[in-house]
Amino acid sequence: MRILILTQYYPPEVGAAQFRLSAFASELHRAGHEVDVVTALPNYPEGRLDPADRLTPMRRELIGGIGVTRMWLYPATGAGTRRLASYVSFAATGLVGAIAGQRPDVVFVESPPLFLGPAGWLAAKRFGAAFVLNVSDLWPDSVRALGLMQDGPLLRAAERLEGWLYRRAEAVTAVTDGIRDRLLSIKGVPEKRVLFLPNGIDTQTFQSVELVRRPNGGRTTILFTGNHGYAQGLDVILNAATIVQNVDFVLVGSGSEKSRLEKMAADRDLTNVHFLPPMSPGEVAGLYASATAGIVSLRDSPLMQGARPAKMLAIMACARPVLYSGAGEGAALIDRARAGIVTPPGDAEALARAARAIVEDPRSAAAMGANGRRFVERELSWPALVDSWLAQLDVALQGGRP
Repeated sequence: MRILILTQYYPPEVGAAQFRLSAFASELHRAGHEVDVVTALPNYPEGRLDPADRLTPMRRELIGGIGVTRMWLYPATGAGTRRLASYVSFAATGLVGAIAGQRPDVVFVESPPLFLGPAGWLAAKRFGAAFVLNVSDLWPDSVRALGLMQDGPLLRAAERLEGWLYRRAEAVTAVTDGIRDRLLSIKGVPEKRVLFLPNGIDTQTFQSVELVRRPNGGRTTILFTGNHGYAQGLDVILNAATIVQNVDFVLVGSGSEKSRLEKMAADRDLTNVHFLPPMSPGEVAGLYASATAGIVSLRDSPLMQGARPAKMLAIMACARPVLYSGAGEGAALIDRARAGIVTPPGDAEALARAARAIVEDPRSAAAMGANGRRFVERELSWPALVDSWLAQLDVALQGGRP
């Protein structure tokens, strides 16, 4: 089977979606399928194209046996009309890239951005292929729930587009139980067309390693990696750092909130809070060699109840305990795996107590880390997840197209 993955985000960019889709594509290829990727020229998270790419309409590469076609887009970051223009521009050029390639059997479209969905549907129609929409975030529900977009014509148009895409997809893939439940109970997608492909983890890149102290006087390091956005609610980490000053909190990544967080740390003179730029998966794995634990933080929002952040799987695969500041599906997974300590979202005092517990009881911390490693090896390896998804897809396509 030939599968076309249409996504705005892909390595060498750094981010959860990029890592997940690259691992998914590689596992499909390993399983004997032909895989093509149509994506944007690298521009995330800075929102800038390399000077050599600014006048490049299309570039083709072969990476590990996977054909990758990179298309020009209008680069932008943050929110507002410039970001919307970026989405729309890639929807247009992505469609061109998809149609210019070989005929696929399946067109797999990553959403968000939701605006890429019509391009994927048109490409699927052009080739007579199955259209599969992969929902990694229920947009626009998320921006409504977080108050990032007010009710109005634009939001209602996005919701109509969302429903239109669900009705036309041969299959809709959910990455969390929460998303799957909402697709079934609220969005009205028939159960026979809802597939499940949760975040997995590359257990070879992220391995259990012995703790090595950093050259910082042996101080404990607790690590956050990933998007510094509004949904993450990272103020709780800085507030906890104010309470637990004998622990270094290292935040790796970028996002719309990073500059505000850096200013907050500077204003408070938090010398135990450090910010680093985005890093590759291998570099992140290396950081865990000198980290005692990892943090996952989510804002208190009903929509976050269905989140299962990929970053917690990297922490678990590296055999480090997870400090999970949040609620819902991700918190339940940590409890089920006995892989860390869960605290209420936004509760800095509870997070500080959890950090102290990890520092003061290294034996318990090591046991949590070992539990997490065993859990991801058993339940969240990419080979098992992709095999399951392919079986689900076969059943969905056998059921006929809408």
